[in-house]
Amino acid sequence: MAFDFVSLIPIVILVIIVILVLVFIGIFNGLIVRRNRVNNSWSQIDVQLKKRFDLVPNLVETVKGYAKHEREVFEKVTQARAQTANAQGMKDKAAAENFLTGALKTLFAVAEAYPQLKANENFKLLQEQLDGIESKIAYARQFYNDSVLNYNNSIQTFPSRIIAGWFSFISRDYFEIEEK
Repeated sequence: MAFDFVSLIPIVILVIIVILVLVFIGIFNGLIVRRNRVNNSWSQIDVQLKKRFDLVPNLVETVKGYAKHEREVFEKVTQARAQTANAQGMKDKAAAENFLTGALKTLFAVAEAYPQLKANENFKLLQEQLDGIESKIAYARQFYNDSVLNYNNSIQTFPSRIIAGWFSFISRDYFEIEEK
């Protein structure tokens, strides 16, 4: 009884097709998971940015009570807050957040000149809340940027690059804050 290799060809082809389909599914699902992780990590940043956004008016009003003649600073903070509310896309959002961070630093620099303000319990509480939010934003931004790196690497490397191209997976921008 001779072994017939010709009869094995359809089975080998079927096994190869099944393996290729499973690899395709694995790569596609991996891309989806990475993209969802990027979206989720951006949502975490957005939550913290909204908390900071909501805290700014209280902070401005508290400082206004002590530093009435610092109108330019208050206008800058208000303008920066409005800019963050209207920002669209990652680059605009990062630029707006940089502007708001700079305006808040100016506001705190003004507060340094008013000892009664620095001693005000409400101001201290707001400052502590803002510091906590800033730390959470920094952590969330780091996680987001790590997720973007992982996602971008996966859509730019072979063989997932082919599947990413077929299904229009696009690279994402990092959320970068200017260090001042």
